[in-house]
Amino acid sequence: MVYSVPLIIFMDDVSGNISKQWNKHHAIYMSNMNLPHEMLEKEFFVRFVSSSPHAPPMELIDAAQSGVIVWDCKYNEEVMLIPYVLFLAGDNPMQAEECSHTGLNCNYFCRTCEVGGTKEYKESEAGYNTIFMFETAFKSGATTKIQNSVSLTGVRDSSSASILSALVELRKKLRKHTVGSQALPENEVEVALRKEFKELLKGGQLDDIINPLLGMDGLDIHMDTPTEILHTILLGVVKYFWGQTVFLLKKAKFLHIFQCQLKSIDKDGLNAPCLNTDYICHYEGSLIGKHFKSLAQVMPFIIHNLIPPPVLNAWTVIGELVVLVWHTKITDMEAYLAILSQTIEDFLNVTTQCAPSILISKPKFHFLVHLPVYIRHFSPTIVFSTE
Repeated sequence: MVYSVPLIIFMDDVSGNISKQWNKHHAIYMSNMNLPHEMLEKEFFVRFVSSSPHAPPMELIDAAQSGVIVWDCKYNEEVMLIPYVLFLAGDNPMQAEECSHTGLNCNYFCRTCEVGGTKEYKESEAGYNTIFMFETAFKSGATTKIQNSVSLTGVRDSSSASILSALVELRKKLRKHTVGSQALPENEVEVALRKEFKELLKGGQLDDIINPLLGMDGLDIHMDTPTEILHTILLGVVKYFWGQTVFLLKKAKFLHIFQCQLKSIDKDGLNAPCLNTDYICHYEGSLIGKHFKSLAQVMPFIIHNLIPPPVLNAWTVIGELVVLVWHTKITDMEAYLAILSQTIEDFLNVTTQCAPSILISKPKFHFLVHLPVYIRHFSPTIVFSTE
């Protein structure tokens, strides 16, 4: 008997210290997607794979090339397990690195589609609506050309970055004038760099040193890194609106009224265990995901008479969005996706009324557009959440 086992791979940078001092390690965990959804988040079913303070993330990825023979205790026979990567979960910076993408700060900020462009283009009507390299290293001016290429295209491969850096530094050394020696001519420098490039490949091919996820069988890395709801919604768009709301409350000197109304709200029947009013109002700039999830459920009832109507409308839609996204089971996929898509569109529209420029400066608003596709592909977002 042969069983295929879909795996959820989670990778992130974590601290290796018990103390607060940051000691960066890259860690990889995995889960078995065949398990019931309510079991996936239990610690017992999340398996540690590897960790390193030195190896970059892409070097830690090693795809299974063959099946694994195990004993089936239920049927008392040997079976073959063939594991494969279903998708890679993680926060936005890590998923960008897995896609050989620069991240949220480049002109083309989305790892899934080709939205973006220069700041001027994104501010134009056409650009705003779109929101709803080795040969270079051998040539002169390589450092600037590589930086411009990364900025313009959004492509950055961490696996081959060390080789690019070595070639760039060698070029600077060969072209440098020193006492008693002349800089090599351009044609000799290029020959030397190509020779060094072959040595750095260690007898391999160019495809052997670039991101292994790009050529992994059965995996489309740009479509199989689903939008992560903790960092994109709670620590993303909800946090942005919280910051804007607190600013408006302080400006109007209404923060004490907000605090009183938050403290007096009836919490019975709410799935909101983290409404510690004193903490929320005192440390309003240091809240975490559980605070934002709780606030999203009650904000419209607290601020209805304290802030402008567009911001109130935004919080109303945020409450609807959070309820829809944190579904654990979807009975009618088409009806659910239709409601979710309309809610996301309403949220983006009301955001343009509050702060149009934020859609250009904060890519996480655009990432919401891809949520329905990922849900259709992988089922509820709770499956690829990293909470």
